[in-house]
Amino acid sequence: MKKLINSTLAAVLALSIAGCSTSSNSTTSTTSETGDHLTRIQDAGKLIVGLEGDWQPFSFHDESDNLVGFDVEVAQNIAERIGVEIEIIESPWDTLFTGMASGQFDMVVNGVDVTEERSKSYDFSDPYAYDHTVLVVKADETEIQTFEDLKDKTTANSIGSTYMEIGESYGANVQGVDTLSETMSMVINEQVDATINAETSVQDYLNTTGETRVAVIDKLDEVTAYAIPLVKGEDNATLLEAVNKALAEMRSDGTLAEISVKYFGSDLTNN
Repeated sequence: MKKLINSTLAAVLALSIAGCSTSSNSTTSTTSETGDHLTRIQDAGKLIVGLEGDWQPFSFHDESDNLVGFDVEVAQNIAERIGVEIEIIESPWDTLFTGMASGQFDMVVNGVDVTEERSKSYDFSDPYAYDHTVLVVKADETEIQTFEDLKDKTTANSIGSTYMEIGESYGANVQGVDTLSETMSMVINEQVDATINAETSVQDYLNTTGETRVAVIDKLDEVTAYAIPLVKGEDNATLLEAVNKALAEMRSDGTLAEISVKYFGSDLTNN
């Protein structure tokens, strides 16, 4: 999911890095006596991952209320290959990065796209999937045909997301909401003119709901690369290596492609 970290979150991150040690029972506390982050995770025997849990098909609850999704299985495979158990904590998008900075999560696996701004505060893994950004409007919309037509229009997007930033860059007035389904409902009910989101999520929404009152009207040419962010610094150097090694193994043995086909209907793991 392409997400934008605002200045407030960046400030919290900086304070968290500067203050470093969290509670003594957190796997992400940092002291010279306990080794680096990967060592602490291995000693605890548990990798704590933060994700939204309501962004289908990346992470969502199935009919039996089990947490499933592309990112869920990617995270589970990473933990297995590192040799530890996994604990997944569901949290709203706009709390995920502060949760990681404060030590609540070891990492965030949530369709995060790599941006220049984010790279100032986070070290990213190698990309593990690729996507595009699409523009969605009501099916009978006539005034909006491209992203350029968003000037002075109103869009709805996830709070703090890069989709929100994209809308603003095209001159739209953006309303922040929590979920994709909310944005679609707002378009259908003509509360906003459009919404912007990942092509994978939009197509999954249309396929699973059978909704015909909204339609994809335009797509950006730029490819979005999804990767796993870690708090920047030497403390996470070996963890980053371990994550990249796990992703490389998953790519090599076909696991990554298999998970992609399972949830997206095609292999989106190669650019």
